[in-house]
Amino acid sequence: MKLLFKKAMIPFTLLLVLILSACTSNEGQSTESTNETSETITYQSENGPVEVPSDPQRVIVLSSFAGNVMALDVNLVGVDAWSKMNPRWEEDLKDVEEVSDENIEKIIELNPDLIIGLSSIQNVDKLSEIAPTVTFTYGKYDYLEQHIEIGKLLNKEEEATAWVEEFKKQTAEVGQQIKEKIGEEATVSVIENFDKQLYVFGDNWGRGTEILYQAMGLNMPEKVKEMALEPGYYALSTEVLPEFAGDYMIISKNPDTDNSFQETETYKNIPAVQNNRVFEVNAKEFYFNDPLTLEFQLEFFENAFLQ
Repeated sequence: MKLLFKKAMIPFTLLLVLILSACTSNEGQSTESTNETSETITYQSENGPVEVPSDPQRVIVLSSFAGNVMALDVNLVGVDAWSKMNPRWEEDLKDVEEVSDENIEKIIELNPDLIIGLSSIQNVDKLSEIAPTVTFTYGKYDYLEQHIEIGKLLNKEEEATAWVEEFKKQTAEVGQQIKEKIGEEATVSVIENFDKQLYVFGDNWGRGTEILYQAMGLNMPEKVKEMALEPGYYALSTEVLPEFAGDYMIISKNPDTDNSFQETETYKNIPAVQNNRVFEVNAKEFYFNDPLTLEFQLEFFENAFLQ
């Protein structure tokens, strides 16, 4: 970076003229995220203000937010492995590289103009030297506020906000229809088998939980509320699964994982199983809570509960 800077140096007098000219031409211009006349905008990140491109063309997402970026029609050049493995995004991401926070050289080669990730990613200092890097702490914003924040970052707050408002209306309508069909007191649980371990989820850990519990206001079983609501998820054994099973069950199922728990007598004797109230989804399609995934989840729930 220093070498490039030295090569780009110009005589001081000319530099001064350029600075004065720039100040004059930019006088009165706003630095708010809605300013589209500037080449950069200032995004107020949780770690302080960050200068980012007003119209990013080569974005890398290192965790969670690929669907948010795609929903706002912004070009991606690199995404995390979880996004890359989503079968629904195979076509959209076929020319997008899989990267991680450890692939510094590969990220340099991709020449990004913006990098986005969770606050848990590594090498933020190195990444920030490559391109403006903005991270988010998971759960600091709810799933809809998060999309609006991504919209602000990408200079598309208006589009993001419009989507959120429309989605709220849709989920409210479908949620009311579902309640009328299954009853106000019916419970729903979301179960996933990952790496030979069963998990049950609270109301903010993807897998459709935000829609079911937050948007639609459906009930989670008391045991789920007790153990999984605050931390977001809870690991359990097959033997205690009936205690966490709702009147309806969403099974987030990874086709690459051993799902033999469904062959046990314990599982087969759960009332939701016996009453044909279990809806299976492909975990790889259901992990996230971005707009593209949320729309897919909403359509699935509408068809599953109301068919």
